[in-house]
Amino acid sequence: MILRPLTREDVDAILAVIGDAIAMQYYPRVFTRDDAVEWVERNLRRYEEDAHGLWAIVLKSRGEVIGDCGLSWQPVEGEQRLEVGYHLRRDCWGNGYATEAARAWMDMAFNHLHAQEVVSLIRPENMPSRRVAERNGMRAQVEVTYDGLPHLLYVMKRECYG
Repeated sequence: MILRPLTREDVDAILAVIGDAIAMQYYPRVFTRDDAVEWVERNLRRYEEDAHGLWAIVLKSRGEVIGDCGLSWQPVEGEQRLEVGYHLRRDCWGNGYATEAARAWMDMAFNHLHAQEVVSLIRPENMPSRRVAERNGMRAQVEVTYDGLPHLLYVMKRECYG
């Protein structure tokens, strides 16, 4: 797999992930095509403003976008926290792609952006995403309310990464 910046041509591939009711069961809602357009546009703005955002996860063997992963600033209880997030097309679950992509972005955060910590906001019942975070050494620290729903705040501190 490779990671590359999203482009406007990736809208339909992203919609295949965020428009899937099962893949998005831990989100407040399933997203529409218009939402997928905004999702890509928001990340294009993040690239300009923050020099990072969610990038496309591409299967090298097929050149196919199967999801996204990356870093974005998220408001967590009044504080901006750098989150590693990942979304993967359901037929690609269980192959280690999310774990590998998230690990690559954590490396970027600590080794190139010199971040002091990286977090992931994960719904308590979302065991697959929790396993990805835990495989990458993150630990749930506290439950927070994010987007009106309870989330576990998984954290990796710079001094513990390696």
